[in-house]
Amino acid sequence: MAQFPVNAQRFDPYKNFKFRVRWEGRVVAGVSKVSALKRSTEIVSHREGGDVSTPRHSPGSSKFDPITMERGITWDTEFQDWANLVYSTTGGDAAVSLLNYKRDILIDFLNLQGTVVRTYRVFNCWVSEFTSLPELDANSQSIAMETIIIQNEGFERDESVVEVPET
Repeated sequence: MAQFPVNAQRFDPYKNFKFRVRWEGRVVAGVSKVSALKRSTEIVSHREGGDVSTPRHSPGSSKFDPITMERGITWDTEFQDWANLVYSTTGGDAAVSLLNYKRDILIDFLNLQGTVVRTYRVFNCWVSEFTSLPELDANSQSIAMETIIIQNEGFERDESVVEVPET
């Protein structure tokens, strides 16, 4: 089977630097880095009574690694607003409402022409860590980045996104 059935002339895999993140029906501005979507399944080992030397293995429960997102600091408050749904300094007891703190996110992966070639839906995400201001260094020439770490309950590839002819 060809690597690219519709674009058979293509040999190079897709590059990893064109993507966008969407939640609540809109594209999140300025996201420059998203960590890998990773699932791991525990191994359950067992032995049969008559077989002393060879353990058997079967799958156990699966878990999904947290996702880290970074973007340059701007006036947009999307990261902060979402992170604040699980933390509050207002009120006498700093109580928070956990209504709507989880959301599904979409990660669109694009080819060099800007066409979506894959989309992943990540389920029941919430912000467990928020870095609003990075370490500051007067001798550095880098962009100040804010970061969120998102817990999630799994992801799936959107199979409705199919390969389209490239021009």
